Amino acid sequence: MKIETISQWGWSEVLRIWDEQYELLVPVSVGPRILSFRRHDGPNVFHLFPEQLGQSGEPTWVPRGGHRLWTAPEDLSRTYALDNEPIRWERTQHGVLLTQEDLHFGLRKQMELSFDSGAVVVDHLLTPLSPQATGFALWALTVLAPGGFEWMPLPPKAPHPGPPQNARSAQDYAPNQTLVLWPFTCLNDKRFYWGERSIQLRQDPETTAPTKLGLSQSQGWTAYVVGTEVFLKEFAYEPQANYPDRGCNFETFTNAEMLEMETLSPFVSTPTVGHTYRHRERWQLFTQDHLTFGQEAIEPLGARGG
Repeated sequence: MKIETISQWGWSEVLRIWDEQYELLVPVSVGPRILSFRRHDGPNVFHLFPEQLGQSGEPTWVPRGGHRLWTAPEDLSRTYALDNEPIRWERTQHGVLLTQEDLHFGLRKQMELSFDSGAVVVDHLLTPLSPQATGFALWALTVLAPGGFEWMPLPPKAPHPGPPQNARSAQDYAPNQTLVLWPFTCLNDKRFYWGERSIQLRQDPETTAPTKLGLSQSQGWTAYVVGTEVFLKEFAYEPQANYPDRGCNFETFTNAEMLEMETLSPFVSTPTVGHTYRHRERWQLFTQDHLTFGQEAIEPLGARGG
């Protein structure tokens, strides 16, 4: 891993973090935020709001774009806690640690960034600093560039066992998927593709209405295809854990500007002061020029296997 400080987007101090394959850009004036992720010969796959760059100290929460760390479930106070002030950063044994302390809500927010076997590892860390810190889940949100589509894999299908004597166990009759809808989600929205092997969601700059979907994503990955870039996000799923939003460890949102891929940790009902809670994502980028919305014949991460 190499690190240098550059001027970018109107800020005088932006960390450029790179290895032989990937580059990350992280502003020091606000955050913790990752505002660019790309291969050295590829575009930034994140969406940014240009009018919000180069600034800091705003009195209200600012989207800015890129990748951020929130707390779930969503509310109008702690979730939208300001991240408009400078961060601290330091090298660690494994990579770079970005730190912001939210003294109002008694939380230390951190991201630790490292490279591992052709991937970027993003560890999201939350540490309660005082007893006033109530229950939470770590919520990692990535704002992606417009014009692409998202691939959410579904668990393998299984036939109905028929009469009970044909079943191996009662589990043969049990559900294996959770789908969570928001009040503004319409199942007949043309941006969705409901397939046998995947649910897909297309970002459409011509469609202004927001939509959102939540899943218990047992497959542990989702992908976003934009141009010839495929962004793969991998994350954990614990079947017995209590996840927020009726059991979601993955959520996605889109409007006319961008698409968000959001992962969540299990809910921590009684946080321990001084204990650091961790939620890990693993990112990769691939180049593919033959994937189209609604296509299921080709596993987009064939990319996962090379």
